[in-house]
Amino acid sequence: MLKDALGAYRGSAREISRLIDAEPDNADAYFRRGGVRGAAGDLDGALRDFSMAIRLGLRYRECVVAYGNRGLIRFEKGDYRAAIEDFSEVIDRKPRQKGLMKAALTQRAAALKKIGDIGGAAADLRLASLLSPDREQINK
Repeated sequence: MLKDALGAYRGSAREISRLIDAEPDNADAYFRRGGVRGAAGDLDGALRDFSMAIRLGLRYRECVVAYGNRGLIRFEKGDYRAAIEDFSEVIDRKPRQKGLMKAALTQRAAALKKIGDIGGAAADLRLASLLSPDREQINK
């Protein structure tokens, strides 16, 4: 799981759930609870929370992370086509952080490979390598 934009998950799932009960339209609370649930291994709960957070509307950075986290969960659960959609959403939003873009491209490549799109996977891996080439390639 990725951490939130501030670098850590805040509060327990129970504490955050109380906040959600009081403020059911609080996208940030769903986002935070999704991170806590995912870190605890509750993938189904995290998937629901990230989906709700995205639906309610998050700030740009949190939204990119929510799509990435949801894609990771969907990949782990074997829903490769849905994972591809989430990783594509991250890529389409063009995050400034090269690490986020590279991770999305690499994860989408893995999902594309799982569904048999070897050419698409290779193209994503080529793009990812352009963002931060391996040290061995730099030294050649």
